[in-house]
This record gives sequence, structure tokens and C-alpha cells, in this order.
Amino acid sequence: MTSNRKMNGLTQSSRLLAVVLAILSLPMLAHSTTPVAELLSARQQAMVSISTLTAKGDLPHLHDALAQGLDAGLTVNEEKEVLVHLYAYCGFPRSLQGLNTLLKVLDERKTQGKKDVVGKAASPITSTAPKYERGKRVLEQLSGQPEKEPKTGYAAFSPEIERFLKEHLFADIFERDVLTYQEREVVTIAALVSLGGVEPMLQGHLGIGLYTGLTVGQLQHLLSVAEAAIGKSDADAGRTVLTKVLASQKK
Repeated sequence: MTSNRKMNGLTQSSRLLAVVLAILSLPMLAHSTTPVAELLSARQQAMVSISTLTAKGDLPHLHDALAQGLDAGLTVNEEKEVLVHLYAYCGFPRSLQGLNTLLKVLDERKTQGKKDVVGKAASPITSTAPKYERGKRVLEQLSGQPEKEPKTGYAAFSPEIERFLKEHLFADIFERDVLTYQEREVVTIAALVSLGGVEPMLQGHLGIGLYTGLTVGQLQHLLSVAEAAIGKSDADAGRTVLTKVLASQKK
């Protein structure tokens, strides 16, 4: 009798354990059914984490994200380029703090005996065309739309900043080939989600991201990665903007 009770107890415990394991495995099974093409690569996910944390100024977590990015296959020059790119969106202070954090990470990894791949540097720009025209052409390539004339809004009110955007952001920065246009959009979208309060710019860059070949699933994945780094509130605000972008494209 005692033996039978023990056996029944073990059987019930085993069944309970099996049920618990099955429940716990459901999220993993659901995730595993997502097509790979609808997910960001490990490198892209690392770029999202680095960008969101740089924009927030969360240096302790950025330190970890930079190390994880190197482990995920990003080169030193690619991480450096992400941080350089970000100064155009979240300012020199955040960018410089990010670069100093990367230097610290590299020193620590060198001490640990890790050999990180430096990667290619940016190719020299050989075009002799005016930078404004080059930047204008890059923006048209990114958006798939010709420049609107006459200029309105901020571009008409402050032609200086409109020129800076064309000559510096879209010529000097976007023309650097360490990152692709699509990778730069991943970085930019992640930073804008983290910054918050810049919904019109985020809406524009989500549209550009789709035009560069990012899928809706990848943008949703980007927001999930951002949520893990900076929290649900910012990610949900980004999801609201993405919903508007997708709705406008159906019209």
C-alpha cells in the first residue's frame, strides 16, 4: 500500500511537472514559429540595444550592450560608427559618452585576452559634387521620393538647418559606408524611440526603414528589443507610431 501511494505520488508529481514545463515552453514555441526573415539579426539587435541606451544615457547598461554587440559579431568600427551616427540624433554629449564607454569596454576585453575584430574603415568620398546635392540625392534614395519644392515648414523658416541636414547628416554621415543605409535606419529608429517626443521624425524614419527593406515584423521585433532595453512605455509609444505608418500606407 505504501509503495503504491509513493508511486501514485510520483506519477502525480511527474504529471504536474510536465504540465508546468509545457506551459513554460509555449512562449518559446510561439517565438520559434516566427519566420527568420521577420526577425532582426543578432547584429541588428545589438545595434538597437546600443542605440536606445546611448540615447537614454544609461552608461552601465550600454557598457554591457557594447560587449554583447562585439560578441554578436559587430566590429569595433561598426560600433564606433553607430555611436558617431547617433550624435546627429541625440547630440554630442550622448555620443561622446558612448564612445568613452566603448573605449573602456575594449580596454577591459583586451585585458581579458579577447581579440575583437576592428573591421573596415569608411572608404574615402571621391565625389566632387557639392555636398548639398549629394545629401539631397541620398535623402531621395532613402525615401524613394523627390525633394518637394518650394520648401515649407522648418526648411523655409530656417534654411540654415535644412542645409546642415543635407550637407552634414545625409552627405557627411550617411555616405560613410561602414554601415548600410538600412543599418543606419535601424540605429536611427531605435534612438528616436528611446528619445520620445519626436513622433513626426520617428514616423518618417519608420517609413524610410520599410523602404530600405525592413519588414513590418522586423520593425515590431526592433520595438521588442527596445522594450527590453528601455522599458514598455517608450516601446509602446513607438508601436503607436508604427500603427499610424502602416495605416497610412494602406490608404
